Amino acid sequence: MGRVSGSGRSGLFDGLFARGAVGVGDLDWLQALLDAEAGLARAAERAGLAEAGAGAAVTAAARAERFDVAELGRQAALTGNPVPAMVRALTALVPAEAKSAVHVGATSQDIIDTAAMLLARRAIAVIGADLAVAADLAAALARGHAGTVMAGRTLLQQAVPVTFGLVAAGWLAGIDESGSELRRLAATRLAVQYGGAAGTLASLRADGPAVAALLAAELGLAAPVLPWHTNRQRIVQLAAALAGVCAALGKIARDVTLLAQTEIAELAEGSDDPRQGGSSAMPHKRNPVASVLVLGCTRRAPGLLATLAQAAEQELQRAAGAWHAEWETLSDLLRLTGSAASWSATLLTGLRVDTVRMRANLDASGGLMLAEHVAAQLAPAVGRLAAHDMVAAAAARAARQGTGLAEALLADAAAAGALRAAGLGERELASALDPARYLGAAADFIGRALAAHEQERSSPVER
Repeated sequence: MGRVSGSGRSGLFDGLFARGAVGVGDLDWLQALLDAEAGLARAAERAGLAEAGAGAAVTAAARAERFDVAELGRQAALTGNPVPAMVRALTALVPAEAKSAVHVGATSQDIIDTAAMLLARRAIAVIGADLAVAADLAAALARGHAGTVMAGRTLLQQAVPVTFGLVAAGWLAGIDESGSELRRLAATRLAVQYGGAAGTLASLRADGPAVAALLAAELGLAAPVLPWHTNRQRIVQLAAALAGVCAALGKIARDVTLLAQTEIAELAEGSDDPRQGGSSAMPHKRNPVASVLVLGCTRRAPGLLATLAQAAEQELQRAAGAWHAEWETLSDLLRLTGSAASWSATLLTGLRVDTVRMRANLDASGGLMLAEHVAAQLAPAVGRLAAHDMVAAAAARAARQGTGLAEALLADAAAAGALRAAGLGERELASALDPARYLGAAADFIGRALAAHEQERSSPVER
């Protein structure tokens, strides 16, 4: 079973949105269709339905470079898909004694659906390799910055302290979890399609189930319980898993674009090429290009998933249009997921972490991010709600006056009295306002993510 990659295209946008080695171009599709036909010929021979050697003869002829893609495309307009024309062309290429082994018992949908499964498996292997690189890089960031304190932000406003290691651990968990689901699906849900004209394999009489099982074995795909011509759960599940990967990668890219803003400047993409991130109008710009392109890929995934989910409602024994809507949609989703994974590996490889800037941004609020901690310290003396309101009022005064939270608390008689009642002198208050002392279980969570990653790397499911 050969493979001719279409990833070597050089279109205007291919370097952006077809990056990496996922192949879903015309030649990739054609080779997958031919691989399905070759596998079927070998299965038919093994079942005694074709002459000895017929499977090898069809396999030898089933090479995409021997076919005229443009002509197959033109003829596809006559039948609604390219398989009939391809079958005729393939039959013409094999010896007379092997011709009867071509397309045995199959319908066009059997070949296209099986080809889609082969394409998906090949694409998932490529995507998985890039995800493995990205995950290892995220793990290194989580490990190396476990103690790097930075501002946590909720609703885009500073909240409480976190560590950059925890942020990277969150990225890691997203990559590992979505990648694991994609591998699980590849191992269990990519199945051959072989049902003949209307899902009964009537033309093969009693031999149909045996040939279907042999076809699955030849192609290394799962053998389904029955043909799934209009049961599109496998396609929807595949699409959902790909969209899940895009969501995990988009999260990383979005975080980087936010933290790379000039006013925040805690992260930056790195590249040895001075042109990377440049602008056609503004010489000073260093745009986070890899992150932007990840987002350019991942933002399209939900719409593609929606199309495939909508197309899953199919009529009776063969869909009129919904099945056809899947082909390019699934191709786009595989291509864009592969491109996002490739860009993500590049992004994390060169990511620069400015720990000094992180600390400066953390300190800029004058301790306001530790308000929750101070309120918790006051609660035993004055009650939880009273402590909350007292600290909230002090925080508001500090913000208006441009002072720190400690100064605002000590300047208010009631707050100062509550501090004394709680046993919080200046030293204790300074300790309560130390970001490194209010990180909760951050270190434990990082450790858990890293341990899960190590387990994921040793997973028995092939990466």
